[in-house]
Formats: sequence, structure tokens, C-alpha cells
Amino acid sequence: MGADVETIRIKGSLLADLYARHADEALRLSYLLTGDGALAEDLVQDAFVRVAGRLLHLRDPGGFHAYLRKTIVNLARSHYRHRAVERRYLERQAEAPPIDPDDLSDRERLRRALMALPIGQRTAIVLRYFEDLSEAQTADLMGRHPGAVKSLVSRGMGTLRTTVGVDV
Repeated sequence: MGADVETIRIKGSLLADLYARHADEALRLSYLLTGDGALAEDLVQDAFVRVAGRLLHLRDPGGFHAYLRKTIVNLARSHYRHRAVERRYLERQAEAPPIDPDDLSDRERLRRALMALPIGQRTAIVLRYFEDLSEAQTADLMGRHPGAVKSLVSRGMGTLRTTVGVDV
């Protein structure tokens, strides 16, 4: 247990020393990447936390700055990637047309008919039309041959057409 405490003390002083030497440069880089002071500080803090777990395993202590810089760049890229996904999701939600009350009953009929299909047909239809996967991707996910997926989709869609009474 004493060795663990000593390791933590060494890591802590090493991290404090590295923070004192590199924080300003890291903050400048982060700010130039983001243009946002608060976000830049958050990214630098996250980068130091991530790097702290690997301090004793660094082969080249002189390479810390490069490792920190790469971590900041990756965190900034990840932050903007997440924001883009959130923005696209919100745009899709805003674009959703209002639902007609008649549409709800049609949807419910279709949902019930879909749930009544055998699991293989239902899975094939959901993957092909709701998840927009290709026949090959669907076959791969289901562990079947593409011809089997075509057959499952065809039979399932035929059942849905007769059950729901509309062209689905």
C-alpha cells in the first residue's frame, strides 16, 4: 500500500510540473482550435486528465508535449463531431411534419401488422426499410444469404399488403 501512495505522489508532482510547463501552450492551441475560452479550458483540462493516466508509461518524457497536443486536437475534433450530430438531430426533429390523426391510425395498423409477422420477416423488413440497409448488409447482420433476405422481405411485404390493405 505504501508503494501505491508513493506512486500517486510521484505522479501528482510530475503532473503538476508538466501542467506548469505546458498549460499555457495547450490553452493557446485549444483556443485557436475552438475560438471559445471556456471550451478551450475544458478541453485542456480533459487532455491533462487523459494524459495523467499514462504518465509513468511514456517512453520519451520529452514527447509529452506532442502527446498532449494530439490529445487536444482529438478532443476538439470529437467535440465538433458531437455538436454536428446533435445539430442534425435537432434539424430533423424541427423538420418533422405535423401528424394527421388519420395517419396515426394507419401507423398503428401497420405497426400491429408488422408485429404479427414472423420474426425473420419482421427483422428483414425493419433492417431493409427502416434502417435503410442493403440486402448484403441485412444478410450479414441476420447471418443469412442475400437470396434468403430477398425472400423474407418479399413474403413479409406481401403479408403486410394484404393485412393492412394499402400499398406499403
